[in-house]
Amino acid sequence: MRRVVITGLGAVTPVGNNVQETWASLTSGKCGIGPITRFDTTGYAATVAAELKDFDPLLYFEQTDLRKYDRFTQYAVAAAQQAAEDSGIQGAVEPERLGVYLSSGIGGLETTIAEANKMAKGSLRLSPFLIPKMICNMAAGVVGIMQNAKGPTLPVVTACASSGHTIGEAFRAIKHGYADAIFAGGSEATILPFAVAGFTACQALSQASDPSAACLPFDKRRSGFVMGEGSVVLVLEELERAQKRGAHIYAEVTGYGNTCDAYHMTAPDPEGAGSGRAITLALEEAGLIPDENTYVNAHGTGTGPNDRTETMAFKQAFGEAARKVAISSTKSMTGHMLGAAGAVEALASALALENGIAPPTIGYAEPDPDCDLNYTPNTAAKRPFTAAVSTSLGFGGHNACLVFSKAGV
Repeated sequence: MRRVVITGLGAVTPVGNNVQETWASLTSGKCGIGPITRFDTTGYAATVAAELKDFDPLLYFEQTDLRKYDRFTQYAVAAAQQAAEDSGIQGAVEPERLGVYLSSGIGGLETTIAEANKMAKGSLRLSPFLIPKMICNMAAGVVGIMQNAKGPTLPVVTACASSGHTIGEAFRAIKHGYADAIFAGGSEATILPFAVAGFTACQALSQASDPSAACLPFDKRRSGFVMGEGSVVLVLEELERAQKRGAHIYAEVTGYGNTCDAYHMTAPDPEGAGSGRAITLALEEAGLIPDENTYVNAHGTGTGPNDRTETMAFKQAFGEAARKVAISSTKSMTGHMLGAAGAVEALASALALENGIAPPTIGYAEPDPDCDLNYTPNTAAKRPFTAAVSTSLGFGGHNACLVFSKAGV
């Protein structure tokens, strides 16, 4: 079996329009949540979100081309281009051995709503780009076109676990020899009236008006998640090839778990068994026994059921080490980027290993007896981390877990 490493990173997130800005924000505890500016929230129960700030699509597209792509595809192209430049992958791998595994939980919702509104007003003159702009696979397809990636290419749609699964499946594809390198990640752009009202209707969103108290993972006061947006893309590559070309290696991907709760459409298994099993499977593949030098980036949405059952899953999978590892939820800063959440959290995990810093869980003030582990409250923790675990959970009971090892260990 071939070994798989991360050689490139790209990010456009609520806390930065590149990897350096994003990482600096995560380690300093900068909150990317604020009042929604995309639309008038009068009458809406949820009024805050983690929006991208100052994103300039013209850094990546010609003005005349923008009408062809929904924002979720624009974000993905930006992150993929950054990752390509960071890794130097272009020209280093045969196009037929270069793939794209890039997800979105919802796809081109902005386009779908805009064109549906035209029909509601009696017009049948819809955009010729409607279908390619709205479908979930188009971010992967456009990145494939722009990066000349002709190898295995697919999206994975498992709601908020989507990009955890794309990275895991890309890892498997390279490990088993189906590709030499893959752009893997996710993208989402759904801070829209329809989506905010929809998630509110299923009682998932925080209704706090204070941005600093809206997303409170593992805190007793938590009341729901905050919607985020953006894209993160990683370049995964076979180890020996990366070493031969002198690529910078951020971390090694060593384990992946994929399970289903088979319990409920939106609620997690209250015993945490499904997510706990995903973690256990990933640990077994990686050969990892967690200890005080293990960082855990939790799904940590700030909803009551998720944080409680995820804590149970950590205890099941880690045993006594559950109280030794450093856990944090970076969603406290980025909000919940839905189909891109697993990717931004994989980025945080890889950089935590490279830099020996665990980003904090900000806003944490009131401990919950049901969530009684070390969630790295409010201040980043410095440790000589040798391994990282990242969990992603999605509606439908989907669970993904990724394990990373420090480069060279």
